[in-house]
Amino acid sequence: MTANTSPMSVALTVEQLWQPVPGGSGTYIRALTDALASRDDVSVVGVRARPHGLSLPQDSLPVEVVASRLPRKALYESWGRLRQPALPRPAGMRNLHRGYDVLHATTWAVPPRTAPLVVTVHDIAFLRSPEHFTRRGVAFFERALATVRREADLVIVPSEVTRADCVDAGIDADRLRVVHHGTRPWTVTAAEVAAFRQAHGIGRDFVLWCGTFEPRKNVTAVLGAYERLLAEGSDLDLVLVGPSGWGGTSEQVRRTVDALPPDRVHLLGRLDDTDLQRAYAAASAFCFPSLWEGFGMPVLEAMNHGTPVVTSQGTSMAEVSGAGALLVDPLDVDAIATALLRATGPDAPALGAAGRANAASYTWEASARAHVAVYQEAVALGADRAGRGRL
Repeated sequence: MTANTSPMSVALTVEQLWQPVPGGSGTYIRALTDALASRDDVSVVGVRARPHGLSLPQDSLPVEVVASRLPRKALYESWGRLRQPALPRPAGMRNLHRGYDVLHATTWAVPPRTAPLVVTVHDIAFLRSPEHFTRRGVAFFERALATVRREADLVIVPSEVTRADCVDAGIDADRLRVVHHGTRPWTVTAAEVAAFRQAHGIGRDFVLWCGTFEPRKNVTAVLGAYERLLAEGSDLDLVLVGPSGWGGTSEQVRRTVDALPPDRVHLLGRLDDTDLQRAYAAASAFCFPSLWEGFGMPVLEAMNHGTPVVTSQGTSMAEVSGAGALLVDPLDVDAIATALLRATGPDAPALGAAGRANAASYTWEASARAHVAVYQEAVALGADRAGRGRL
């Protein structure tokens, strides 16, 4: 960037961070904001709804955050139905009568297009599995999808799998840009691993799975594969991490676990980030045969620790796994069991090393650089649209 060039001003929606459970979208927003803040070619302003209640740790974002006059529910409804109000601006920007160069909607809450608009679509889950959402939620997502089709200059997706889903959902293929997420290296010491094991009563080596107990996460196939390992005399335990979900999965898991030998399956519930990283580091293998994901971050998180991975072929996880995972048909329980034997046997060191190297190539710095390239492209497209009177 030359001395005479001002940084591109980017309004980034960050309201997801104040949701009760920010989820994967919250992780994306926080990590992307941190990476963008370290660059000198963009000036990022976070935008959120009117604050309410106690401040949360997300208030420590490394960028200025401005708030709408509307609370979250009213703001999302107004954006979705009325396409107003415009995004608020910092006082300095208002005084200069300067608007944003780019608007980036990081979730389905899409503000009105008052500048070139970039939208991140993490997945099209509400079309794949509408039964997992409320009627009101599906209506909100459908309105947002229509807005994206109509107004977005460019759409960022985290994988080729999600790109294909977006094309099927009617988003023009020439507006879609695949930008992979990054991962954050996380060092876990041997002492932390030992403390994790002791805290949760895990004495043996174990296979790890994590996720919400819902049908698409396919935890029942993990249990089926584990039953086969036990039948073959395996001394591995199984650790399941995550909250209860829907579709009867939690009940099915509980029935299966109750029928297995006692103290071999450990249901740990939801863990905080620190304990989850300790679980990855402590595991002999990570088994993640999800039926589909928008990106599949847990696979890379496990690889960061050199933990061998078994995951699903033909999915976004296969797209980002490189040589660090054994790929299986997620519906083939015998194939999962066989892969787990390999992942915890002689192949483990090579898989762990390949996985660690693969995960190291997915950085948030690289993701931020690719995001900025999309912003620059959107500005060029927006200038062309404005020149033709279509802003």
